[in-house]
Amino acid sequence: MLGIVLTVHVLLAIGIIGLVLMQHGKGADAGAAFGSGASGTVFGAAGAGSFLVKATTFAAILFFLTSIGMAYIVDGSSKPSSVTEMDSGVPAPAEQAAPAKGKEKATSDVPEID
Repeated sequence: MLGIVLTVHVLLAIGIIGLVLMQHGKGADAGAAFGSGASGTVFGAAGAGSFLVKATTFAAILFFLTSIGMAYIVDGSSKPSSVTEMDSGVPAPAEQAAPAKGKEKATSDVPEID
């Protein structure tokens, strides 16, 4: 599932880059005012501007939705259920065996001086 969403996400990113590069900047309208620019009759009387803007907006919305979808998929896949299940990278301390009760010496090895 993540692979499919990731593939769509990358394709949308490449598509957005292409759509943005095809759009005219604000300075392109000044050249059209002097007769050198022809209106984009392929996309209608308004030119290619409105079509490219709508396509870019649609691709950007899908891009954000796939970003949120991937975050949701990754967050739910390997989430520990408690703090104790998290791996901190620090090894656990070795447990020391407690001496058995009842077998302790009552006297020490040092002789008493009277």
